[in-house]
Amino acid sequence: MHKSRLFVGATVLTLIAGVASAQTVKVGIINTFSGPDAQQGDMLERGLQLYYKLHQKDLPAGVSIQLIERDDTGLNPETAKRLAQELVTRDHVNVLTGFVWSPNFMSVAPVATEAKVPTISMNAAALPAVGMSPYMVRTSFTLTQQAYPLGLWAAKHGFKKAFVANTDYAPGNEGSSAFSKGFKEGGGDVLGQVKFPPPPTTPDFAPYLQKVKDAKPDVLYIFVPAGAQATSVMKAARDLDLKGAGVSIVSTEDLVPDEELKNIGDQAVGLVTSGIYSADATRPQNKAFVAAYYKEYGTAMAPDFETADAFDGMKMIFDLVKESKGKIDGPAAMDFISHWKDPSSPKGEVMIDPATRQIVEHVYMRKVEQQGDKLVDTETDDLGLTTALGQPYTAK
Repeated sequence: MHKSRLFVGATVLTLIAGVASAQTVKVGIINTFSGPDAQQGDMLERGLQLYYKLHQKDLPAGVSIQLIERDDTGLNPETAKRLAQELVTRDHVNVLTGFVWSPNFMSVAPVATEAKVPTISMNAAALPAVGMSPYMVRTSFTLTQQAYPLGLWAAKHGFKKAFVANTDYAPGNEGSSAFSKGFKEGGGDVLGQVKFPPPPTTPDFAPYLQKVKDAKPDVLYIFVPAGAQATSVMKAARDLDLKGAGVSIVSTEDLVPDEELKNIGDQAVGLVTSGIYSADATRPQNKAFVAAYYKEYGTAMAPDFETADAFDGMKMIFDLVKESKGKIDGPAAMDFISHWKDPSSPKGEVMIDPATRQIVEHVYMRKVEQQGDKLVDTETDDLGLTTALGQPYTAK
């Protein structure tokens, strides 16, 4: 799965050896390369490496970027913090990035603050995380950004009684709270909540979903981490015949990441989600991104939101390096990053709100559809630029 990691490392060494007295920017990457949730790390890795390969030629003359990668092995905040400390004190990195897991990203906040190292989340989604250090920002999303408007949507579209079910860690709890808030504001009633054990546990979802079925809601909001758990929970929903019991499932994009749809199968058809990316999107910049991805990695596994978020994260880093000509100063770098924007992301226009350092981006309503011999997340409605709090963005 990680052949491209080795390729990037070889490219870096060749590049450095070939440029005399180059200005080298060291980027420390903390990612999940092993353990039961390594698939998420692989999708993130593909995105960042794809941008790196395509855009090295765009760097200023005499400036190079060196990627130094470390494996946190999964949801392990203590490990992530230790790796960040090593990357800063031993490897002298100028930027930290990666971060599949919110608790891991949050654990690094003291390191980022003390060292004044810009720290960019490419996936961690907990809303409070970037507020834990003035040197933190994200190119990913928050669960509130997606789940609050989904709750409003569900109430508007005739659902009256909801149940929420989520993995019991920061983003999961945040998403359920945001969905419930939107659903209640729309006039709906939330009957209850169940919480699944956090990673690395992959629970038997059936007993939890049986409680949902017994409560007889007409809509169920589910959150589990993207990857194999999405397939497991959808299988449990099928085995319990929630659909036959009159329970419709809605979720954020984590439940149906593009690369996992083929494993979930027909059970996913018709499922409505909110999200910030779909590989099926017809935006020209996304078509170019997907074509480059398939050329690099083949067509066996589609890119997903983690891939697009990491691609954006590397663009932010490259833009910073170009602006600074490779001389990274922490406070000046954060001033640049906090005003960063990209009108041509595969996700559509994205930007950082300088007042909060939170991501502002388009949120889309999506539906899983069958297209030929494959399932796709089709974007059915663009809710427009949306803040991390799930509100329409108004330019200041």
